[in-house]
Amino acid sequence: DTLVDIQEGERVGLDFPPDFSLPEAIYSQKAALTFLCNPNSPSGTLVSLKEIENLARSVSGILVVDEAYIDFAEGEGASSIPLIHSFPNLVVLRSFSKSFSLAGMRIGLAFAAEEVIVDMVKVKDSYNLNRLSLVAAVAALQDLPWMVRNVSRIQRSRRKLIRGLKKMGFQVYPSQANFVMARREGQNLRGLYEELKQRKILVRYFDLPRLEDSLRITVGTPQEIKILLQEIEAIECAG
Repeated sequence: DTLVDIQEGERVGLDFPPDFSLPEAIYSQKAALTFLCNPNSPSGTLVSLKEIENLARSVSGILVVDEAYIDFAEGEGASSIPLIHSFPNLVVLRSFSKSFSLAGMRIGLAFAAEEVIVDMVKVKDSYNLNRLSLVAAVAALQDLPWMVRNVSRIQRSRRKLIRGLKKMGFQVYPSQANFVMARREGQNLRGLYEELKQRKILVRYFDLPRLEDSLRITVGTPQEIKILLQEIEAIECAG
């Protein structure tokens, strides 16, 4: 938002439908720059590669797909990076903050056609990465098996968390990220959120359009998930 304001640009927000699929209106926008987070945050839902391809073909300007959470997606072929060879208006962003667990290093990557990257280099900050961050990024890329094990562990824990929440009657969105979003139809979850906080379990509570009375829960270790589910059960039994 700040960068748009600096350039005196106009922001156009589009509401997602209840299932967090792509809103139809996004295909007809004439924006100079379209941003899409895939997997989405906070729902964790994933837009298919075919939909990204159709969107890149439809928009009149640059399409930026933020894939900060893409490594946690199940199956192969979820990333939009291969599409940059066919769509010169596509920019795909990746991060070391999530699957590589290097959030404090603030390292990101952009993939796009060469002419787009050349233009981005012209306007980027002069010293946008420090030497320590670069060393950490290179070391991380040299140890990809660690990242793969990290992602596999989180995927297993995510499946366990989703199963546990569904058994308790929660509606859980089909997350492909390192968190899940859950709700119960017609139930206000603020009380549960407050009770969990009292027990030193921190989750994110939403009370916004499309997110009314929803909890976003980070996928923790198997032990943390076990404790979370036990505490939810204890709170509801006591209530």
